Amino acid sequence: MIVAMMRRFNLIRWLLLALPVLALLLTGASWLLLQGSLPKYDGEAPVSGLSTSVAVERDALGSVTLRAQDRFDLARALGYVHAQERFFEMDLMRRSAAGELAELFGVAALPADRKTRGHRMRARATAMLADLPEVQRRLVNAYRDGVNEGLTALMVRPFPYLLTRTQPHAWRSEDSLLVILSMYFTLQESSVQRELQLSTLRAGLPESAYQFLAASGGEWDAPLVGAPFQWPHPPSSEELDLRKPDPDRKRNIQNHRNDQHDEASGSNSFAVAGSLAAGAALVANDMHLSLRTPSLWFRTRLIYPHPHRPERVIDTNGVSLPGAPAIVVGSNRHIAWSFTNSYGDMADWVRIMVDPADSSRYRSAEGWKSVTVHREILRVRGTTDEMLEVRETEWGPILASDHDGTPLALVWVAHQANSVNLDLINLEQVETVDNAIIVAQNAGIPAQNFIVGDRDGNIAWTIAGRIPLRIGQYNPSEPADWSEGNTGWRGWLESAKYPLISNPPEQRLWNGNARAVDGAMLEHLGDGGYELGARTQQIRDSLQKSEHFIPADLFSIQLDDRALFLSRWRQLLERTLNLAPASAWRTETQAALRDWDGHASINSAAYRIVRTFRQEVIDSILDNFSAEARRRYPNFLLPRLAQSEHAVWILLEQRPLHLLPPEYTDWNQLLVACAQRIAERMQAQPGGITARTWGEQNTAAIQHPLSRMLPGFIAQWLDMPRDPLPGDSYMPRIQSPNFGASQRFVVAPGDEEQGYFSMPGGQSGHPLSPYYGSGHADWVTGKATAFLPGPPEHRLSLLPPRSSQ
Repeated sequence: MIVAMMRRFNLIRWLLLALPVLALLLTGASWLLLQGSLPKYDGEAPVSGLSTSVAVERDALGSVTLRAQDRFDLARALGYVHAQERFFEMDLMRRSAAGELAELFGVAALPADRKTRGHRMRARATAMLADLPEVQRRLVNAYRDGVNEGLTALMVRPFPYLLTRTQPHAWRSEDSLLVILSMYFTLQESSVQRELQLSTLRAGLPESAYQFLAASGGEWDAPLVGAPFQWPHPPSSEELDLRKPDPDRKRNIQNHRNDQHDEASGSNSFAVAGSLAAGAALVANDMHLSLRTPSLWFRTRLIYPHPHRPERVIDTNGVSLPGAPAIVVGSNRHIAWSFTNSYGDMADWVRIMVDPADSSRYRSAEGWKSVTVHREILRVRGTTDEMLEVRETEWGPILASDHDGTPLALVWVAHQANSVNLDLINLEQVETVDNAIIVAQNAGIPAQNFIVGDRDGNIAWTIAGRIPLRIGQYNPSEPADWSEGNTGWRGWLESAKYPLISNPPEQRLWNGNARAVDGAMLEHLGDGGYELGARTQQIRDSLQKSEHFIPADLFSIQLDDRALFLSRWRQLLERTLNLAPASAWRTETQAALRDWDGHASINSAAYRIVRTFRQEVIDSILDNFSAEARRRYPNFLLPRLAQSEHAVWILLEQRPLHLLPPEYTDWNQLLVACAQRIAERMQAQPGGITARTWGEQNTAAIQHPLSRMLPGFIAQWLDMPRDPLPGDSYMPRIQSPNFGASQRFVVAPGDEEQGYFSMPGGQSGHPLSPYYGSGHADWVTGKATAFLPGPPEHRLSLLPPRSSQ
């Protein structure tokens, strides 16, 4: 027995000694695997298909400069670099657009794939690829080959595939088009769905009430052309009385919704003419998107000989989108250009009239047609694949039903032939605003506000991307019947009819996703849900305060976090508190309001209280209307009404009793109740109301795509620091925990050395790279880095295979 005990003791002692060694070995092996998937930063690397060598330089932030002898070599080299730094993120973009995420992540991704696969984007991308001009197909193919060479050149597959225990699939040419199509989803899908919700809202309310809630603008408008719109009057008590008892009216106030952020994909862009900027125009841009690490964008500079002027060099600097071979926004020494989401109406829903005798047929102008059925196979990791039937009409796939159950087919720019191309690459060679406009208007991208300036001081605004040409008398903001043949789309709007403002008398241009024009120009664009004009108005007013600008002036406007929009809500809250009975919550709220500094600053409890009060009031008022719609449509959810500030403020000024939520006797009681609810919620948290700072709520949550699937200590290593962030929705420095400026730049073409740039999330996707999170701290603090890359720290030569031997 003693011998047996000694053996067990020795075994236990051996295991205790061996465990740390095994742990070290596992850690070392993991480290070596990670090291093996690092990009190659120095030396030489063979790349098939290159005509001559390409120099790849990286500065202290990992900004990449590529120097080549022609654009095809550059495309190949850029693909190589993108793949080594960002292949996993590229993979996610192509899969999200194609509905192929479940192949990587299993059943958890099936709901997203089912929804997206209905668009059949891979099939559409393949057809679009075949329609590209030959030169563009060659560029896409060169980029594809570079991507695959960069991927296979890694000693170990990218680390996310190690974590998910999967293998990366080779890049295909149509995948680059899928990456562009993924941006259609990012920038336009919310507008597409909004039309469905508005249709139900319209059916559930009197017309006057619908118009009052869903109008397109009011006093906050700041268009480039035209005056602010007049908001409609509230419905009369004869048209709508929300105080009448009705057991079918169901309130659905979302508790604590005020802790959410009012965000939508957008951007700021503005410019001043050279007459105000000592020669060249100044262009500023910050594109607002969901934030992640690494950043969506990739800081890129492309240098190569001009193909038509051998004595000239093309030098383009900005950001590229990994997955595509183009600079998205930036400057080329002659022009600088920028984008904001246009929020035009780029999709329609068509009511499908089904044959009562045969549900597989629908009515068209040519008579009854059969619905086309496509059978899509959803590959699912770890389990059986799933077959999805996609039913399509001549107009598009049937993806929804109207409020009355009628099937709806989606007609969307993203579905149309030639909606994607690589014309944007032509901006690299453009030298004037006028030529830039021609390129932009023919670009196959989601429709964007395009603001451009040149080194001669000219500035212009137009729409870049496709605009549908609508015919017939129908309302494009709601589903319509196109079966008569005299209603619908007839290709694209011709460039001569595109909205355009060139060298305006104000010598300034601005846009923050709000309505930019009126009249015929607006009719061509439509309304896809323009943002409230408060942010745009604040930019416009800042630009009008000066007659001379340097880059630092425009950069300071980008960082403007003044709470001008909330000032009247602060005054309303103070008046409301004076009406409230004496209580601990009132006293503590009044004390906290004293720290109001007029900014969305991280240490301000006052800002957070006012913001939360506003949202509580808006929720209470709007839900009273949506409850009316739920009488007929019980599952109805109110869409995001970006202009609802106008409607709510009119009600607070006019205080019509028939539109007051029935649980209150007057409007003051509603306001006091809202103030009390938000105060008591804050009181119940540690430290009480005064400890509820804006920075506590607006804390960065900028994560790696995989971090939610990993243990906390690993996720923390991959994610960016949880910094409190200044800024908010209705000001130039738009900011939420994981949404905001995906980049900021200010530049004068021809004087790029004086320009500014910053970007969150970092340049590299590899956590052991020196460029993982590079520049992020400067973005958080509002410190600008140089627009151009700095001195190179690493040099890599990509060589034709024969030259590397």
